[in-house]
Amino acid sequence: MSRGFFLSFEGVDGSGKTTQMRLLEAWLRERGVEPVMTRQPGGTAVGDRIRALLLDSRTSNLDARAELAMMFADRAQAIAEVIQPALDAGRLILCDRFTDSTEAYQGGGRQLGSELVLAMHHLVCGDLQPDLTILLLPDIDACLARARRRNERAKGVAGAEEGRFEAETDPFFERVHAAYRAIAEREPVRVVTIENRGDAQAVHCELITKAEPRLREAGILR
Repeated sequence: MSRGFFLSFEGVDGSGKTTQMRLLEAWLRERGVEPVMTRQPGGTAVGDRIRALLLDSRTSNLDARAELAMMFADRAQAIAEVIQPALDAGRLILCDRFTDSTEAYQGGGRQLGSELVLAMHHLVCGDLQPDLTILLLPDIDACLARARRRNERAKGVAGAEEGRFEAETDPFFERVHAAYRAIAEREPVRVVTIENRGDAQAVHCELITKAEPRLREAGILR
């Protein structure tokens, strides 16, 4: 059995990556492909508990290195429990965030630097990287406004509270955005950047145009 294919979605909060991941899932299912869906932080019982602590705006005074370590604890569990077994079984994995997020948010936003994040990635993840990363980089102000509205709605409906990162200042997100651009420039083969500011369907069409050849080359689509 051939190794599976690992596809991640990245972007600043509110960029539409989760919507695009779901649209791609539906497109794949129409073509007979049943992807494994996961997210980070979260995606496992342990990871969901870590996620609740990391994203809850009531979590205060969390040191940047503690935050970094928690992100990688979640990732180690996800690799062991979800990602590696799916790859070994020859499955397609769609993952909402992976180490690029940590490099952008903790390395860039928290100013810990890429070197520390990549060293942790080597140690904890054995340098496992997605085969393809879809990076959504529309206008940052529009992204943040959308993310903050979404969190307010979630709070009102279900009492959910995942607004800790959205509460950060504009300079924080400018550093995150710049870090994502640096990653894309460093790894232009793996990271496919989409800056389309159109509606979700327009972005989806561009995504399919860029991702379909890679999925066919990998034997995921026939």
